[in-house]
Amino acid sequence: MKVYQAINAVQKELSTVGITKDRTNTQGSGYKFRGIDDVYNAISPMLAKHALCILPRVLTRECVERLSKNGGALFYVTVEVEFDFVSAEDGSKHTVKTFGEAMDSGDKATNKAMSAAYKYAAFQAFSIPTESDNDADAHTHLVQPAKLTDATLKMFLSDIGECTTHDQLKTAYFEAIKAAGNDTHAKDAIIKAKDAKKATL
Repeated sequence: MKVYQAINAVQKELSTVGITKDRTNTQGSGYKFRGIDDVYNAISPMLAKHALCILPRVLTRECVERLSKNGGALFYVTVEVEFDFVSAEDGSKHTVKTFGEAMDSGDKATNKAMSAAYKYAAFQAFSIPTESDNDADAHTHLVQPAKLTDATLKMFLSDIGECTTHDQLKTAYFEAIKAAGNDTHAKDAIIKAKDAKKATL
């Protein structure tokens, strides 16, 4: 089957020339990485040379809307993709399945997730090193912590209200505050309930 010979031929060339990490994450830790363009530019001539085609097929897509730290919308997309590595010489193929994940504040989250899936399919098939190379298009998104649901907040407030000793109140209060995280509305309600209960003990 020619497909495995073609994959191995691309592997051999990449083991010699590699793909350098010329890009830098502009947010967060500033680590070096290989972008999807670097991968395309490196392997595209090799695929043509060795008559190897890589054809994608999306199996599933999931999109979840989150809030950024600044309150804007962030779209978190996960795609499950199969890539057929096909030899143009005899039609033999090998299928690689990967997942791609990405966030974007506009309409490019799916495109980024697809690029990530392709990139890691190539990394795995051609044994390209991935040290510190877990970028999502060189962006680090700060996601707003989730808020306590009304039911959960009500449960914590009820626990505080049922305390009969200062030790119980202290424990219930700290558990509630910890769960509230950065949810200022919940924190205010918990502190108010704690102070009110403390005055009755």
